[in-house]
Amino acid sequence: MLTKSFIEFLYEAAHIQRWNEHIRPGGFTELDKQAHKMMIVYVLARHEEDDHGAQIDWRRLIEGGIFEFMQRNVLTDIKPPIFHEMMRIYGKELNAWVFEEIRRRIPDIEPEFMDKMRNYFEDASYSAMEKKLLRAAHYLATKWEFEIIYHFNEGIYGSEDTKALIDNELEDHYDLAAVKKLALNGKSSKFIDLVGQLRFQKRWAQSPRVPETSVMGHVLLVAIMGYFCAVKLGACDERIVGDFLTGLFHDLPEVLTRDIISPVKRSVPGLDELIKKIEERLVAEKILPLLPYSWHEDIIYYTQNEFTNRVKIDGKVVMTTIEEINVKYNHPGFHAIDGTVLKACDNLAAFVEVWLSRRYGITSKHMEEGEAAIRAMYKGKVIGGIDFGSVYEEFTD
Repeated sequence: MLTKSFIEFLYEAAHIQRWNEHIRPGGFTELDKQAHKMMIVYVLARHEEDDHGAQIDWRRLIEGGIFEFMQRNVLTDIKPPIFHEMMRIYGKELNAWVFEEIRRRIPDIEPEFMDKMRNYFEDASYSAMEKKLLRAAHYLATKWEFEIIYHFNEGIYGSEDTKALIDNELEDHYDLAAVKKLALNGKSSKFIDLVGQLRFQKRWAQSPRVPETSVMGHVLLVAIMGYFCAVKLGACDERIVGDFLTGLFHDLPEVLTRDIISPVKRSVPGLDELIKKIEERLVAEKILPLLPYSWHEDIIYYTQNEFTNRVKIDGKVVMTTIEEINVKYNHPGFHAIDGTVLKACDNLAAFVEVWLSRRYGITSKHMEEGEAAIRAMYKGKVIGGIDFGSVYEEFTD
């Protein structure tokens, strides 16, 4: 479902400003909030598995996050008390309208995806645990934002009520293992705080651009596109989940290094390899200690050699091809990752960032050169059965 209409719909979230009735710094868009929420829900779900032996359906968890993102993209930034009252009284009607809006804006959306989305919002028993985790992640991401802007708004009418409302909502989720841990401001809390800084790292920082997007928002868009590519490839659930999480965490080292642009990496032979080694060392020193040891292998798997096609065989990472994954490794237990498809999604996201800005009349030499180079790179290109060339053809001048 990588079509122009769908991709443009996703990017609308970069325009939705959160807390826009408050004094606030930059970095508070709906796109960033939803990305942070998905990183937080990973922490919540892993702790729930480890501490409470919960059976988490990771594909449904990811799909629930995408459904909720798309719903909020249509409804925009409604104040939480108003949103919840609207949904309590007119939830079915509002969601029916949301479904129709999505169909109107994305005419070629897959019927199977819309059926799942309808079930998610209309059937209370569908993915009950996954919904609970996503609700908790939603409030934790909101709390993270509000703790920053609270200092700018302390003493302004309504701020204390908002603070109390968020705290009360979180109290309802104290039965989740990680929510208790986060309340103690331990290392998991520090991880969430650290990754939250990706909200403030702007993409194409050397050029003015509209809409501005952060590294945080970028990784969610790559993850969502990776999810839909994996579904189109007929991937098993484990592979779909792996592609999404690799997309979500692929730029995690940039919270320590900032965004080092490709021309700099290619400027000196061997520099790219050196940067990767520095990133690996910093991840090991600064990020992994903030997470349980049993998670380290997965985080390394998602952040190192992130754009290579690979599987795990007897605990060892083996490089392969998408064609071989389709034939031999498209089963649970191999932890297959479609790295070259994710790289194509990463480049597509970069291309759309500058294409959209040019449509708004804001561009630069750097962006024009980047747009032309990426378009040429993917002209007529098919990767693993995904026709990326035809996607670029939709983005005409």
